[in-house]
Amino acid sequence: MLPVFAQSVSSSELINNAKQYDGKVVSYQGEVIGEVMPRGDFAWANINDGKNAVGIWMTAAQASEISFAGSYKAKGDWFEVEGVFNRSCPQHGGDLDIHARSVIKKIAGRAVAEKLNPDKKQLAIILAVILAVIWILMLFIRR
Repeated sequence: MLPVFAQSVSSSELINNAKQYDGKVVSYQGEVIGEVMPRGDFAWANINDGKNAVGIWMTAAQASEISFAGSYKAKGDWFEVEGVFNRSCPQHGGDLDIHARSVIKKIAGRAVAEKLNPDKKQLAIILAVILAVIWILMLFIRR
């Protein structure tokens, strides 16, 4: 049985102490970001704890629990992952990753309504008017 680190470790701890955690079962949590990438019976997901993202290799069934991945249009689901940490995974080209044993959704994600900043909208209108005035002046100057 592999030793388990009971407390959740941060991405910084994993990166800075990769040799210590290599091959050990760790608990890691964060927001799913980017796209979930299916690979047959498995899938990749990146989970960001606010500092860095770590690639998580999980079953397709575990990945099906992901409803939202963080982007400009969504706040991603927050997951706790327990699995084997690899500082240089031989199965995945030497990448740093975690092979998930369990994946638990802690906080559901949600769609985020994109809001237009009123100051930026006003600035865009002003600049468009200035551009139109300059264009009209250039037409008169050429004649």
